Amino acid sequence: MRDAGLQEAIRAAGGISALARMLGIAQPSISVWSRVPAERVLAVEMATAVSRTILRPDLYPGEAEVVLDPVDRARVNLYLLLARLILVVPDERLLIDLRQVGGDESALGHALRGLAHEADVLRIDAIVREHFELFVGVGRGELLPYASYYITGFLYERPLVRARQDMRRLGIERGEGLSEPEDHIGFLLEAMAGIIMRRFPAEAEEEKRFFTRHIEPWAERFFADVEKSETAVFYRSVARLGLEFLGIEREAFALDADIEAGSPAQDAMQGAEA
Repeated sequence: MRDAGLQEAIRAAGGISALARMLGIAQPSISVWSRVPAERVLAVEMATAVSRTILRPDLYPGEAEVVLDPVDRARVNLYLLLARLILVVPDERLLIDLRQVGGDESALGHALRGLAHEADVLRIDAIVREHFELFVGVGRGELLPYASYYITGFLYERPLVRARQDMRRLGIERGEGLSEPEDHIGFLLEAMAGIIMRRFPAEAEEEKRFFTRHIEPWAERFFADVEKSETAVFYRSVARLGLEFLGIEREAFALDADIEAGSPAQDAMQGAEA
């Protein structure tokens, strides 16, 4: 019988097969678990956003659960959703969940509704084929979702070294069975979600630092290329969501920097108040 922590992880992932793909292991391996193995706790936490204190309270009894405000919780969910849609092949359970997504009248809300619509009208086999052609391919996919490629034009370059250095500093480890380099956009988005959730020991400024070093320089260009691809149908809606969301994140971090530095606009506002 599965314990409560494992059941919650499976529910959050959208099923056993989805969780197995997230972890890069075979589905039968998870089917025989009665609880999340100790060596898998952190990987499952990162993949599902289920706290380690829920997954294995016997191993992490003294760690208080971080309570996020609604905005940060929404940010985490979007980072993890985008990461999952690119790192692993979507399954029917995920599409069912996406069909229930709503949105307000903002540009981000429209992008969410567009993704829900495509998940509703497209067949799963068409989406799986699209994922393969865009990101995997025979030899290589149409697009290369790596920071090294977008920043330098080559794979395994300095951006990958920087990503590995920062992930090592933060204690972020790549899941077993996953061979993609750490500068893959899916890993970087997952890492960003973990930093927001405070899963790693980091200073308050780490969110902005990680975003500006590893995501801002290239991720929007990557999503723009996905949106322009003739292959993309479902993933065109994913790209629009990525562009809208990362644009909001970039502007928010820039605004924080302006406020901290005392921008001309801020100085003018202070002068008017005086």
